[in-house]
Amino acid sequence: MRINKLLSNHGICSRTDANRLILENRIIVNGKLCTPGLWVEEVDIILIDNEPIPVKDKIYIALNKPVGITCTAEKTVKSNIINFMNYPEYIFPVGRLDKASEGLILMTNDGDLANKILESENEHEKEYIVTLNKPFDDSFIKGMSEGVEICGVITRPCKVNRVSENIFSIILTQGLNKQIRRMSSSFGFKVVRLERIRIINIKIHGIDNGKWRYLTEKEITELQNG
Repeated sequence: MRINKLLSNHGICSRTDANRLILENRIIVNGKLCTPGLWVEEVDIILIDNEPIPVKDKIYIALNKPVGITCTAEKTVKSNIINFMNYPEYIFPVGRLDKASEGLILMTNDGDLANKILESENEHEKEYIVTLNKPFDDSFIKGMSEGVEICGVITRPCKVNRVSENIFSIILTQGLNKQIRRMSSSFGFKVVRLERIRIINIKIHGIDNGKWRYLTEKEITELQNG
């Protein structure tokens, strides 16, 4: 993999910061100055400021993201999730949750686990509570659950259940850009509130809006084995 991805996966720094370190001639690979975009392997000898890559403790956090926060590790983006959390160690969001949406997002420095969670073929479940701008009928639930054509593809079949006349719960196993909003729009509805309440085995219950907690050992093991 490229050097910046390896450093990110090991929880050392973001890819952007890795590129900066390379340009500052602070990274050496197998005795030679690292160049931008260099491909490396785990067995390579990599030094930062002439010191071996430090072994970082893995961090796993469940955050209840408020509306208005952007899920990016790019600190130049206004209202980004890294500045919002102000966590003392390098962490990054696993996937994304739209700026206009709220709810559960996982934060970690474990690139391998993040990649495993994000791989679409693993079909990991994510559950949402969605409020629409007007009441819907049973044909809406049927149509949403069977799959909807958006962005040139048909969404995977999913589980949709009514909560009230204009609120439903939905469990997805894929993460297309603004998927729920686009799916609802295809039936003539506008999403006015969207909250993610579960990612695989991790639930938002007990985490206030804008707050976070560390995952338990049991939760981490279940994620790793899932």
